[in-house]
Amino acid sequence: MKSACALLASSLLFAACTSAPAPEPAAPAATGLAAKPYANLAQMMQAIPFPASNIIFDAQSNDPGAKKEPAKGGAAAGANQSYSNIYGGWLAVENAGLALQETSNLLLIPGRMCQNGKPAPFDQDDYKKGIQLLADAGKAAVEAAKKKDLDAIVEVSGTVAEACSACHEKYRDVDDLKDRCTPKPAK
Repeated sequence: MKSACALLASSLLFAACTSAPAPEPAAPAATGLAAKPYANLAQMMQAIPFPASNIIFDAQSNDPGAKKEPAKGGAAAGANQSYSNIYGGWLAVENAGLALQETSNLLLIPGRMCQNGKPAPFDQDDYKKGIQLLADAGKAAVEAAKKKDLDAIVEVSGTVAEACSACHEKYRDVDDLKDRCTPKPAK
């Protein structure tokens, strides 16, 4: 009887394996989420890379690893003071570098507009180069922060400044707001 059951089970297994091919896996359901800009270019830059850059710049003269007094006053002191030690120190510098890297992705989201209503200059090679410089500067900041290397942070600060200048000098630093995001003619 055991051998009959085993024969029947193996026959059913063989039949199942050799019958119709397995169906293709279903495509994942669309989540409805898509990358889209929520802020204009100036707002996004003020919200993310500006504070992140300043954390990196500050690390040149204020050792992120130095022991700091705990914030006093609890919630009444405000969020900035109350929570300054939670993700502070070298972790803050590392996070600032990550923010710069992530900003490079945000700068590429189609539909991003400049403060004056003009589209961000996605089609310009120097804009794309500036974005890559920002990502590279962020990576260098992350690496220096992980090593807790003050000398490297001084060098990284210059790299961050150069990355910012690559776009600012051409697209932001203009006499009239309406001229922002308009490539300046070559000199």
